[in-house]
Amino acid sequence: QVQLVESGGGLVQPGGSLRLSCAASGSISSGTVMGWYRQAPGKLREPVAFITSDSSTNYADSVKGRFTISRDNAKLMVYLQMNSLRPEDTAVYYCNFVTRDINYWGKGTLVIVSS
Repeated sequence: QVQLVESGGGLVQPGGSLRLSCAASGSISSGTVMGWYRQAPGKLREPVAFITSDSSTNYADSVKGRFTISRDNAKLMVYLQMNSLRPEDTAVYYCNFVTRDINYWGKGTLVIVSS
């Protein structure tokens, strides 16, 4: 069983930065793909960024150049550094791990970008 706990959300002004963290516990394989999704009010959940076990990354077009995903395999952590935040980045951000072909989700952390 894998458990994921996100942290780091909050209220930030447009142009500001936040760093989200996701801590994992349980049986994590070395090939785990780690990622972040988000769900804005009234919208479907969408992928934001992914990072593979060899640290290859992939980003949604809407966040390229502003967000950076990273991972610490020893600590079973994944991070999302979010810079130049915009009001349209407001959403609940969810951590996602895919390990042994099983998807695991955290409960989410709320990010509000507003002046």
